Amino acid sequence: MSDQHQPSGTVPNPVVPGFHPDPSVCRVGDDYYLVCSSFEYFPGIPVFHSRDLVNWARIGNALDRPSQLRLPIDTPSSGGIYAPTLRHHDGRFWLIVTNVDDGGNMLFTATDPAGPWSDPVRLPGVPGIDPDLTWDEDGTCWCTVAGVSQVRIDPTTGETLGEQRRIWSGAPGAKAPEAPHLYRIGEYWYLMIAEGGTERGHAVSIARGDSPSGPFAPCPDNPVLTHRGIDSPIQNTGHADLVQAPDGSWWMVLLAVRPRGGTPGWSVLGRETFLAPVEWVDGWPVVGRVTPELPTPVWPLHPAPAVPARDDFDQADLHPQWISVRRRPEHLCTTKERSGWLTLRAAGASLDENDAVFVGRRQQHLACRARTLIDPAAGRGGLAVRLDEEHHYEIEAADGEVRVFAQIGALRSEVAARPVPVGTVVLGVEITPAPPRGARSGPDVLSFGIEEPDGTFTALAAVDGRYLSTEVAGGFTGRVIGMYAAAGTVHFDRFDYEPLRLP
Repeated sequence: MSDQHQPSGTVPNPVVPGFHPDPSVCRVGDDYYLVCSSFEYFPGIPVFHSRDLVNWARIGNALDRPSQLRLPIDTPSSGGIYAPTLRHHDGRFWLIVTNVDDGGNMLFTATDPAGPWSDPVRLPGVPGIDPDLTWDEDGTCWCTVAGVSQVRIDPTTGETLGEQRRIWSGAPGAKAPEAPHLYRIGEYWYLMIAEGGTERGHAVSIARGDSPSGPFAPCPDNPVLTHRGIDSPIQNTGHADLVQAPDGSWWMVLLAVRPRGGTPGWSVLGRETFLAPVEWVDGWPVVGRVTPELPTPVWPLHPAPAVPARDDFDQADLHPQWISVRRRPEHLCTTKERSGWLTLRAAGASLDENDAVFVGRRQQHLACRARTLIDPAAGRGGLAVRLDEEHHYEIEAADGEVRVFAQIGALRSEVAARPVPVGTVVLGVEITPAPPRGARSGPDVLSFGIEEPDGTFTALAAVDGRYLSTEVAGGFTGRVIGMYAAAGTVHFDRFDYEPLRLP
C-alpha cells in the first residue's frame, strides 16, 4: 500500500518499502524471487515472490532456525547478517551470505525459496563480506566478495579451489568497493559493484571482460547510477542487482533511502528496495531514473496478497513479517500459552539490553499508526518503535499506569505518565510528518498514547522522529514497531498497523 495516490499510469517506488536493504533478485520462468539483509534480527533474510517485479509478497524467511542463524547475545545492532545473494542453478536455489558475528560467509540451498532452507555450508577459506555466486559454462563456481576479490569454490562442501585474488577495485580512490555481482550477458562477463559508501555518496559501477576472472575494463560512463549531488527525494542509491524479464527487458533492483525534513535530511525507514529500468547501449547498461513513481510495465501486473493490517495471534506460528532481536526462544515468545494472545516473558529489563524480548514488524510507510491491546497484570511491557539499543521510544503499561519513555544515546527520559484502570489497555503510536521549521525541520513526529473506551485516541506525548534515524543513530537498519516485555509476563491480544495518507 502506498503513502499517497499515484499518477495515472504509474506504480509506486520503492517496490519493497521499509527496512529492506541490499536486495538480490533472480528469475525462474515467470517468477521472481528477492532477498534482503536482516542484520541483528531473527528470523533472518526475508524472502519475497513476484510475478511482475512491482508487487512483492513475503513468502518466508530463509534463516528461521537457530541451527541456521546464530546471533550471539553480544551481536551489536547492525551486526549479524549482511548482503545475501540469491541465485538459481541446476534446479536449486542458492543463497550465499555473511554472518559477521558467527563465522563469516556461508551457503544455503533450497528447492523451494519459501523453504525449508538447508543448514549452512560454511566457507572458512573465503574472507570478506557481500559474497556473490555464479557458475561459468563448464560448471566452475566463482565466489566474489567486497574488495573486490574472487576465488573458485566447491559450493557443496565450502572448499576453496585455488587462491583468492583481487580482480577490480572500481573507480580510483572511491571508498568501499562492495556488493559485487558477476553475470554472463551476451559475449561478456560483467562485474557490477557498489562504491562510495552506503551514505549520500553511494553509487553503482560496472566493468566487463572475456572471462569470469577478468581482466575487467570499466564502463567509460561509470558510475552507471548515483544520486550524489542530485536534487531528488531518493538518495543513497546503490547495492544493485540485475535481472532480465521474460520479454527480454532488463531491470535493476537497488537500495536507496527517502530522507525527510530539513538539513541534512533523516531517513527513518532505513534503506529500502527500489526498481529501475535498464537499457543496453554499445554493450553497457544505461540505468533509467530512480523516481517515486515508475511507468506501469508493459506486462500485466499481479497484485500480491496484502499483509493483514491486524494480527489477532490466532495461529500457532507467527506471520513471517514478525522479527525479534537476536533470538526468539519459544519459552519467551509464544502464541500457544493463551489462545488468541501473544505471550512475552521478559529477559532483559529494558530495550536497552541485548537480551530484550521484542516482537516487531518493519515500519514501511512514512506516515502510519499502530495499536496493541496489552494485559500487563503479571508484568510490565508495551509498544515500542526501535532503531537500536540506544535509540528507541516506547509506551509502557504496568500497575495501573501508562508511561512514555525516550531513549536517545545515553540519555533516558520519562516523557509522560497517566494512571489507567487496572487491566487491559490499548496502547498506540501515530507517526505523522513534522511541522515545517525550515532547515531545522525534523522528518516526523511520533505521538504515543492510549485508546479510550469509545475508540478515540488520546496522545500523551509527541516526540521528534529525527533521533530514530540512521543519520543520528548510525548503523544500517531502519525502524521496527512492535511489542516487548520488560518484567514478568505480558500478553497481547492484537496488533494493528495502518498506513496514513501523507498531506
